[in-house]
Amino acid sequence: MAHALRLRPGADLRDALEAHARSIPLRAAGVVSAVGSLTVARIRLAGATEIRAMKGPWELVSLSGTVGAGGAHLHAMVSDREGRCVGGHVCVGCIVHTTAELVLLELPGLRFDRTSDPQTGYPELDIQGLAGGTQTPGAV
Repeated sequence: MAHALRLRPGADLRDALEAHARSIPLRAAGVVSAVGSLTVARIRLAGATEIRAMKGPWELVSLSGTVGAGGAHLHAMVSDREGRCVGGHVCVGCIVHTTAELVLLELPGLRFDRTSDPQTGYPELDIQGLAGGTQTPGAV
């Protein structure tokens, strides 16, 4: 099943997406499409520990990730008025400027949770089948 959302000016991109997932409740989904604009982009760049807060306007060029019962893991690419792009991990505080149009694809039979991974130090994706048991397809 597909879910389509339009976020209005002033909405927090990550908070609104996670709130929608909780309200349904949405057990597991992937972001398949996203466009819009932001007044502020709060992104953690690759390998960084600090969050970069960047005032816009920004075009939301790309958004990808997983959304589920345990929250979301999102990465975005945004571009400035000169077309320069920056991307990374989406943090709370990415504020919608005019609109954000999102399409999610629900994944029946799965549940996405987040559990602390001692190896990475982050809450990582825990893929569970609704029949029970943790599944980590392709995990090595």
